[in-house]
Amino acid sequence: MTQPQAVIEAIESLGGIAPLGKIYQVALQNPDCIWGTQTPQASIRRIVRHTKGIYVVRKGLYALESHRKQLESNGIVEITNANANSNEIQQFTHYYYQGLLLKVGELRHLDTFVPNQDKNRMFLQEATLGDLRSLNEIPNYTYSQLVQRSSTIDVIWFNERKMPHSFFEVEHSTDIQNSLLKFCDLQDFNARMVIVADDYRKDEYLHKLSETAFRDLREQKRVSFLSYDELDRQYENALADSQRGFIL
Repeated sequence: MTQPQAVIEAIESLGGIAPLGKIYQVALQNPDCIWGTQTPQASIRRIVRHTKGIYVVRKGLYALESHRKQLESNGIVEITNANANSNEIQQFTHYYYQGLLLKVGELRHLDTFVPNQDKNRMFLQEATLGDLRSLNEIPNYTYSQLVQRSSTIDVIWFNERKMPHSFFEVEHSTDIQNSLLKFCDLQDFNARMVIVADDYRKDEYLHKLSETAFRDLREQKRVSFLSYDELDRQYENALADSQRGFIL
């Protein structure tokens, strides 16, 4: 089997669409393909970009042309300059990165929660966000009004004691200030607070954080910014770590 055939077979086995990190994992385990290089991941990156029958849905996410119509019927549409600001693309991007956060949380052996209003949203062809989360209900970890406030946060990771480990808000097109207001209400918890967005929104994030209302968040360095590209890389790293028997 050739290397491009192994990559195509890997994407096919993953439902016709997959993040790059998952393609690495599956293609490199194919017993019928010999990679013959110390950098097989670089070979896979070249293959997904230049092989007929594979197209880029968005950076770091690849699909098979043979599945394009089915994917588009499920709202998974190739991002172009013409449709980048469409409601369809905005929703797909939001749910995709919620799904990646749930995946990374699982790989790090944390419990995960996504709001009930999002639980029926699809993550690629694989499952709904509700299927990916490990908790069907948010734990009653504190006063009811604060539990209710946090129940609308896009993704929460919980530790083994069912206390919040990390709060994530995915901000593709919505106002970052609303997420910072939620974080203000939850700042007394020893949990990380993260805005996840496209890198071009970092200046907007910093501007919002500089406002007087968010002084405590800013001065105590309670909030971090995570770009989509960095989340993609961390998902790839978490998948790779899950394959290793021992990590220094």
